[in-house]
Amino acid sequence: MATKSVKRKSATTRAKAATRKISRGKKPGSVKTSLRPRATPAGVYDGHHLASIIQAGTGSSKQAAKRTLNALLDSVVLSLKKNKKVQLYGFGAFEVVKRRARKGRNPATGEAIKIKASKRVRFRAGSTLKRGI
Repeated sequence: MATKSVKRKSATTRAKAATRKISRGKKPGSVKTSLRPRATPAGVYDGHHLASIIQAGTGSSKQAAKRTLNALLDSVVLSLKKNKKVQLYGFGAFEVVKRRARKGRNPATGEAIKIKASKRVRFRAGSTLKRGI
């Protein structure tokens, strides 16, 4: 019995095909409430996947979806630079937390070292995100 060789599609090709299936038959500007985004396939960059979800959900062009995603991320970064809390209702909140200077130890030598004060971004998950997981 002869076996057929099966050509496997790359993860990027599968993601594009899934996006086409979601957006097929939609008029530009109309948004379906039943549109359910899929998890990012293995081997696909999340930024591209998010842009394709925005494109499918809004009926906009790929470039417009990328600009929308970049504008959102830039806005979050600028707000955090100004030490402002960014809260996305139901999803979660990003905030800047200051860490004070402290003493530490070099694990290789055991020597005491000083660790500078720094800032970190903290994310706290919202109730909708917690329930969804």
